[in-house]
Amino acid sequence: MTRADSLRTALVRQLTSLGTIRDPRIAAAFQAVPRHLFVPQVPLETAYADDVVPMKQDRAGVLTSSVSQPSIIALMLEQAAIRPGDRVLEIGSGGYNAALLRELAGPDGAVTTVDIDADVTLRARALLDQAGYGDVAVVQADGEFGDPARAPYDRIVVTVTAWEVAPAWVRQLRPDGRIVVPLRVRGQTRSVAFDLVGEHLESRSTTMCGFVSMQGAGAHYERYEDGLTYDEDQQDEPHPKGAVLKLRRERKWSRLEVHREEPLLDLYLWLACNLPGYCVLDGEGVAAVATADSLAYLSRRAGRGKSHVELGCSAHGPEAHVLIGRVLEQMRQWKGQHPTFQVHPMGAELPPGFHIARRHGYITVQWEV
Repeated sequence: MTRADSLRTALVRQLTSLGTIRDPRIAAAFQAVPRHLFVPQVPLETAYADDVVPMKQDRAGVLTSSVSQPSIIALMLEQAAIRPGDRVLEIGSGGYNAALLRELAGPDGAVTTVDIDADVTLRARALLDQAGYGDVAVVQADGEFGDPARAPYDRIVVTVTAWEVAPAWVRQLRPDGRIVVPLRVRGQTRSVAFDLVGEHLESRSTTMCGFVSMQGAGAHYERYEDGLTYDEDQQDEPHPKGAVLKLRRERKWSRLEVHREEPLLDLYLWLACNLPGYCVLDGEGVAAVATADSLAYLSRRAGRGKSHVELGCSAHGPEAHVLIGRVLEQMRQWKGQHPTFQVHPMGAELPPGFHIARRHGYITVQWEV
């Protein structure tokens, strides 16, 4: 066994022991694909670490291409549930994930990987050939439009952060198909597995993740205002000036305790669905609610036990007391519920829930215990 083989085996064991890999077929794919060939610029130990490997930056230093973290790849492959014989489309190329998809689709399946960047597709083509995956189709094109030439697809796996599910992906999906996409909603990115149900999509699973942003026609941009981040569709949301944080602070605690390590992103999204003026406090990544002259945001302090923290709300400005009351009331109503998602085209009848307008349709957020 070579050093690369040994490190690859150790990575598979690590991901399996953590429960990130559950499907033996996915474990076998990770064992088969030589990741180090797709990141030749880094040492073997780095190639087989559970970490992202940057590949390209733009002139501003923003990462535009990478080989994703193995644990995130594994979680998305579990979501995709690729079957032998499936035709698979990958949006966002790098080569490594396409090789894993090819292993899972098997000799009777087919994989196409699309990227807008010619440098990325040229590199992916060369590395896939070198690794023995010459039958993967590599296409330079804007991923927003998929690849109609090889459609329909049983599975579409998106490996860039998307602001919405592109209509072309839905059109190119088989009636019983699935799209797995890192969807950016209200300041957070979740990998969502969507199944096509009639003319709309319904989520089957979600997991938190992070990817480079989509380029081209599907590019999205959050709005930054005086230290606050808003989603692109929140054009009419009011915001206070940056000096609001220098005003006197009010704070109140909720008596709601959570585990110190528990992610609060479901709570954040709940607040986004129920409170006008929701935004994210830059630098902190903390949920906030703003008016034209006031700002409230989540706080935490040590709980009764060492492993727990109590949640509360801090606020500044003339409406501080009112905003604190609104935030605490929604925190009490949340009760640990989890979000589910649907995607509907423009003009469709929408189900009950919180509707987020996108360019081509709506994302609907619903909640379940």
